[in-house]
Amino acid sequence: MSAHFGTRLRKGAVNTTVAALAVAALAASQAPDVTADGHGRQTAADTPSAADDGSGIGDSATGNSPYYTDLPPLNSPLPAPSESSSTTPAATGTTEAGIPATVLDAYKKAEAELARSKPGCNLPWQLLAAIGKVESGQARGGNVTADGTTISPILGPVLNGVGFANISDTDNGAYDGDSTYDRAVGPMQFIPSTWAWAGRDGNADGKKDPNNIYDAALAAGHYLCRYDWDMSATSGMRSAILSYNNSTDYLNTVLSWLEYYRKGTHEIPNGTGTVPDNRSDDGTGYTPTSPSTPSTPSTPSTPSTPDTPSKPNTPSTPGTPTPTPTPTPTPTETVGHLEDAGTASLTTTAGDAFTERISTRAETAAGKAVAKVRIRFTVVGDTDATFTGGESVATIVTDAKGVALAPALQAGEKTGGFTVRATVLGRTLSALDYKATVTARAADTLARTSSTALTCTAGGKFADRVEVKATYKGAVADKVAATATLIKSADDTTTNDKGPYFKDAAGNPVRTLDLQTDANGLLTLPELYADDTAGTYLLRITTTGGATLTVELTVTAAETSTPTPTPSESESTTTAS
Repeated sequence: MSAHFGTRLRKGAVNTTVAALAVAALAASQAPDVTADGHGRQTAADTPSAADDGSGIGDSATGNSPYYTDLPPLNSPLPAPSESSSTTPAATGTTEAGIPATVLDAYKKAEAELARSKPGCNLPWQLLAAIGKVESGQARGGNVTADGTTISPILGPVLNGVGFANISDTDNGAYDGDSTYDRAVGPMQFIPSTWAWAGRDGNADGKKDPNNIYDAALAAGHYLCRYDWDMSATSGMRSAILSYNNSTDYLNTVLSWLEYYRKGTHEIPNGTGTVPDNRSDDGTGYTPTSPSTPSTPSTPSTPSTPDTPSKPNTPSTPGTPTPTPTPTPTPTETVGHLEDAGTASLTTTAGDAFTERISTRAETAAGKAVAKVRIRFTVVGDTDATFTGGESVATIVTDAKGVALAPALQAGEKTGGFTVRATVLGRTLSALDYKATVTARAADTLARTSSTALTCTAGGKFADRVEVKATYKGAVADKVAATATLIKSADDTTTNDKGPYFKDAAGNPVRTLDLQTDANGLLTLPELYADDTAGTYLLRITTTGGATLTVELTVTAAETSTPTPTPSESESTTTAS
């Protein structure tokens, strides 16, 4: 026992040293706002927790499930060759620096996709690798099929509140096989309630499977990059990691592997990676406990002489039986319904943020507020509106007054109505729907940017193009739909069949155009041409929102020149005189 105890002490000392070096390296190389305490642990007192990460989102990716606590070795891996080198073999490095081929490919593909879809996040694939290491040991050493699906399910312990969080079932056992409680699932250990909105299809097979490393890695990237967190800034990376699993020890472990992988890694065959030994829960509920060696049976003792039976005691009068205590219901179990908590009208213009936010209160059947209940808000309908950060689902924990305030809504370009649905996680109750409307971009004023008269000779081309500026309540009206029509008269706004005209792509005359203002509210019309009919004509421009401008166009007759008489004609005239 003493030898075993000594081994654990030495291992802990090494791990602490590695953590100190990794965090110190990160603090020195990344940004000035990381500090380390005397034990080499990053301080995170100013970082929001997963339950309140500053965004108002109440879930963490893993439900704060256990994770592997093994730290990287002290020696650095050999750097891998640059991708441009086709002749240099991959560095072998240390065993721990190797990442199974399919798993490594999934991390790099997720990084590339996030660089395209969320470039401001600056997500390095090494961060995904670090999280994958501590969550599942790189999918249990790369024990995956060629398409990235784990050969056997990777499930965390039952989140029943005994030593872990208490998360009632949210997926009817679809992902984790448990219809009573949730469990973290897959190589990146998503709980089902988070996967329901964060899940992604990373391998384009039409499915979002938390057991597939391509899907899980891309989902983890999107999860880390939500709410404009920037991984190139230490504060952004710290907030993102803590939202994945709200533990400073977890943060330090991930940062240690991140720094290790940044120094170099290499690809190894699937199924040959090392699986860590130690977990934050000592393996409880995660992996079966190895059977212990049976002890040597002791020598049976000599049976003692039986005692003389004593005189039985007089039975006492039975007392009042102790009642079995009634379990205290969880806050979620006490919710009877959801009520609107004063949400105002939800209307905005395409491309703008909604000024009002949805507010929902959880109440008991008797109308009493219920705190610490998770409310899920889901955008429903044919719309491209999302919550701030680009997600269509958000989960918020009710406050002391039982109120959950949804993140701000951001309208896309699609106009029309949609619904935001509020539901209670862990309960089957009637949903509370909120109607929202996105109206088209509008302008209330149009004005020419030049006062130059627009004139042209019959059969020619106007020298100047018509340019106007659209505004709405004095502000630039960008991306507003407009129509330009050459009309017959101020009283007859039907399209004219003569006079000035535009040209289509084939060069044919057209006298009506559908247009849109640019980012500065400007509308520059195509070149105008004139037929052979002189006169004064009208160009009318209208926009969504009712702005109207009529522009006058003048077409003058072509000049006719007097022919110069020939010499013979002049002589003939003189002789006649």
